[in-house]
Order: sequence, then structure tokens, then C-alpha cells
Amino acid sequence: MTEPSTPNLTLVVNPASGRGRAKRLLPGLVQRLQRELPGVDLDVWESSSYDHARELCVRAVATARPGVPGQRPDTLLVMGGDGIAHLGLNACGGTDVPLGVIPAGTGNDFCRGMRAATNAQGAVAAIIAGNTRRVDLAEVTGDLVGGRERELVGSIVSTGYDSRVNRRGNGMRWSLGSLAYTAAALRELRGFDPLPYRLLLDGELLETDAMFVTVGNAGVMGGGMQACPDADVTDGLLDLTIVHAVSRWVLIRMLPKMFDGSFRTHPAIEFRRATTVHIDGDGLFGMADGEELGPVPLTVTALPRALTLLVP
Repeated sequence: MTEPSTPNLTLVVNPASGRGRAKRLLPGLVQRLQRELPGVDLDVWESSSYDHARELCVRAVATARPGVPGQRPDTLLVMGGDGIAHLGLNACGGTDVPLGVIPAGTGNDFCRGMRAATNAQGAVAAIIAGNTRRVDLAEVTGDLVGGRERELVGSIVSTGYDSRVNRRGNGMRWSLGSLAYTAAALRELRGFDPLPYRLLLDGELLETDAMFVTVGNAGVMGGGMQACPDADVTDGLLDLTIVHAVSRWVLIRMLPKMFDGSFRTHPAIEFRRATTVHIDGDGLFGMADGEELGPVPLTVTALPRALTLLVP
């Protein structure tokens, strides 16, 4: 009988995340993993760009070997912000390769929404323990940036005012998590008017003018905003939050209330659920997990139990 091979953990790191926090934390976290997991091989790959990180994540999953009874399987670990978490879930989604996310960015919305560890030491403890949870993802199809056929999403697909704020925030020379989102929100608000949406929710047509419509798998964006406060990543459903047409002043007063969920009682807010959402309209551009998707039309589909995630 062939002896089982040594389990492998591949850690893909964005060293620039969190204004260099990932690079500062990395040596100590690696030492802890090596000390507390002596029977596991640990490979550490530092990325030099977003595309390079994507390639490393895909390579790690393509070469991963399944575990045997009583032994953990080969696992992809990613360290950085929401961008690298997005790459990790796209590499692992739909496979049996577990994903561990070590948050070291400024927002860490993926970890918040997935109820995973929201600090690096807690994430390493979860990796050492090896506890996993099977969670849902969302799949987006359409005319996507980069010519990709589909994109998997962990947190939220945004298309209106929220996506414009996200794009503006990504273009800032500095990033301070929720503070950067707030600054971008104030700048984008000038001259913003409600946008016409044409939505198909499991085949049901909904046409409305809205400030934005978020389609959530997990429900957090913008450095902790609970955009879809009732989202459950194990229910096989997408949660929609529709912010119908309001004045700019009302919207700007509403946004801070999204951090604690208290915005939900506003009469302009509508919540819906569906398994498939087709988004079309005028002036809409899709963003997901903080990354660009492309112009509408876009179709978002729930993928139940699509990802094995290491959790506390």
C-alpha cells in the first residue's frame, strides 16, 4: 500500500495589503504555522501583482491532492485584503480544496460576512485547528472584464451608486478601509441621480428607479457596511437590498446606518430573495468583492455549498 503523502499548505500573500501589514505579520505567522503543524509542508508564495496572485492561486488548487481519512487535504491559504480573498474563492470554488483566509487588509468584508476570523492571529488558529464549513457562493455571468466567462463572488454584487463609490475608492492613492469608502461616497454623491433598473428575480420582472441594488451572498461591503443584513451563506439564496429613489441628502444620512443595520427600517428600503437575479438598466456597472465585473446585463446565480472554508 502506498504511504499517504505529507499534507501541503500553500500560502499566497499580497505583501502590500494593509499598507504593508501583511509583509510585517508574515514571518511570525509562518513560524507559528510551522511550529504547530509539524507534520504539514508549508509553501509561501508572495505575489507581485493582482494577476500574479490569481495565477498562484489557480496553480495551487490545480496541483492540490485530496486528503485521506484522518489527514487534512492540501489547502490554499491567502493572506491580504478582500482582493486576494476573492482570488482564493475563485480558485477553490466548486472544488474540494479548502480555503483559509488570513485577513491583513483594510476592509476584510469577506471574513466579516462569512463569520470567519477577522484578524490574522484568529485566522491562523482556525487553520491550525482545521475546522471547515461548507458555504455558498454566487456566480456572475455576462460581458465580464478581462474576457472571463464567469466570476465567483463571496460577498456582494453592486451596480449603482455603491459600485461607483467602490470604483472611485479603488482609484484613490491611499486606502483607509471604511474611511476611504466614506470619502469616495461623498465625492460620488455630487451630481448622482437615481438609476433605472430592470431586474428579473427568478423570472419575475421588477422595474424601478433606485440609488442602488445590492445582490448579496454574504452581506458586508465598504469596510463593514451591512448592506444585506439578513444574508445567510448556508441558505442557498441571494439577498437583495433595493434602495429606491431618495434625495441625495436622505441617502447620505442613510449610509452610516448601514454599519449597524439600522437603515433597514427606512421606507425607501426593500428586501427580496431569489436564486437567480438578472440585472439590466441604464448607467449600471458591476463590482463584486471590491473588484470590477463589467457593464450590465449581468446574471447572478446562487451556488449552494460551493466552497469549503476554514473557520473558527
